[in-house]
Amino acid sequence: MKAAIYKKYGGPYVVSVQKVGKPEPSDKEILIKISASTVNRTDTGVRSAEYFVSRFFYGIFRPKHQILGCEFAGNVEKIGIKVTQFSVGDEVFGFNENTFGGHAEYLKISQDAAVSIIPKNLSVVKSAAILEGAHYALNIIRAAKVRSGTEVLVYGATGAIGSAAVQLLKAKGAVVTAACDTKNVQLVKDLGANAVVDYQKENLFDISTRFNFVFDTVSKINFSKSKALLKEDGIYISTEPGKNWENVFLAMKTFFLGKKRVLFPIPNIDQKTVIYLKDLVEQDLFSPVIDRYFYLDQLVDAHTYVDLGMITGNVTIKINASIRSHKNVFKKKMEILQR
Repeated sequence: MKAAIYKKYGGPYVVSVQKVGKPEPSDKEILIKISASTVNRTDTGVRSAEYFVSRFFYGIFRPKHQILGCEFAGNVEKIGIKVTQFSVGDEVFGFNENTFGGHAEYLKISQDAAVSIIPKNLSVVKSAAILEGAHYALNIIRAAKVRSGTEVLVYGATGAIGSAAVQLLKAKGAVVTAACDTKNVQLVKDLGANAVVDYQKENLFDISTRFNFVFDTVSKINFSKSKALLKEDGIYISTEPGKNWENVFLAMKTFFLGKKRVLFPIPNIDQKTVIYLKDLVEQDLFSPVIDRYFYLDQLVDAHTYVDLGMITGNVTIKINASIRSHKNVFKKKMEILQR
């Protein structure tokens, strides 16, 4: 089968599409023919090893698992003899941050892992983008104990995490103010935000609203700055550890000192979480935002685009499809963006 392989840490150039052996499911595993995957911050973060600590989980000197792609969706092609939850032909989606493997034509995974039947109202290809941003957002929202009426600021409301956060917060009845750039104001309104701050035209710190919870999805405003936006018992959470891992230390410090707190929850995903998010999709309370599509042979371009940090929603990879002829046009656009 074809798969995108990386054998060392580094930039997008370390990834190449090669022929590798097709996996064989064990007794309790299913074999999925992948229709689509994504390239997201988890993939690029592990690939680059920007945070050295990630090497303790994925390989100190070189990657233990050479095929990235934590999100996937496709059809069950084969099942192990002890599989009871799925049948051949089922359309499924899932998340695998332990061994990855979504950037390939086939993937095997335990029937008890973070995998489920795709939502009834979503295509297989779009279902591939449901989980990465949404499960991070959901873990953080739960850590902040958001309830109906909670006033929340989502800073960076247009990435995979931010666009999911706005929708998941609204599903819980929160009052959401979303901060984004000019071109995405209407999108964020359409996602359900009660108010939108265009940070290219307005000073966020001039607004009068104070929040129970500031959710920094892009690690652009730190706790020190956010204090001015928080209510007396407000909570700040970022998706990143911050400069010199300050958010980790602040989470410990503010637990004991002061009413305004930093939390640094560790994300977790299981089959129950996948089914919960599937149900929200089927209730039309959540739908992943797609920025653009690439193909498996264009994976280096996809990694390069994600690394630019300009994504609106998710970047989806179509696995079993022919390559479009816009490759050279895209390359020119990339050169312009990187200037």
